[in-house]
Amino acid sequence: MKTYIELKNMRFHAYHGVFPQEKKTGNEFRVNLKLQVDVSKACLSDSLEDTVNYAAVYDIVKHEMAISSALIEHVAYRIVEQIKNHFPEIETVEIRLAKMTPPVNGEMEAAEIRIIA
Repeated sequence: MKTYIELKNMRFHAYHGVFPQEKKTGNEFRVNLKLQVDVSKACLSDSLEDTVNYAAVYDIVKHEMAISSALIEHVAYRIVEQIKNHFPEIETVEIRLAKMTPPVNGEMEAAEIRIIA
């Protein structure tokens, strides 16, 4: 049975970007994760030890979002690597990291990177 844990619409104010103003004032970011992991043992045991603790995953995301980067691609990659390092039982990590209202010459809701690893 394929199972997923999803963490949706985590929101952060962070300082990622290539322009000096982005490094100074920051921007709003949205992170979505989809983790493929076998939770069949947890389904039977009702024990946190038998699944991925999503509060711990959130803490990893929060930590990595606090480290300034020029590119959201770099931030997303770091998040994926840290999650995989801390939770080797996760088979696949899908991340969507969006910079809300990016600095462009026009209107745009978000610029988003999606990585599946």
